[in-house]
Amino acid sequence: MRLGQFLLSLKVKDIMESIRFYEQLGFEVVDGGHTNNGFPDNNITKWRILRNENLEIGLFQGLFDNNILKFNSNDISKLRDEFNKSGIKIIDAKEDSFSNQLSSLTLVDPDGNTIRVDRSKL
Repeated sequence: MRLGQFLLSLKVKDIMESIRFYEQLGFEVVDGGHTNNGFPDNNITKWRILRNENLEIGLFQGLFDNNILKFNSNDISKLRDEFNKSGIKIIDAKEDSFSNQLSSLTLVDPDGNTIRVDRSKL
């Protein structure tokens, strides 16, 4: 089973403080609500994607209740079928309102960690 590109999505209290910390570790901001008109920042929610070589992390303020292991997949429908066949419980599935295609799946591992698979935007 291939889940796709991995992205650790971190819930943060202060996005600017977190950005400064991760920049000190060599990460740089490559996307976020400050430049992305499709999902812009607002007074409550802010997000940034940071990269250090091949590793990407997402910093999310006001969007999630906990940290999320996130994957971007080109074939979510196939993964849904594989999860169902393997007996892996899907706790949430969302469809894109414009295309009526499956856009995300959410699972929870045995320790309560959230795993989300989003349709790749590639």
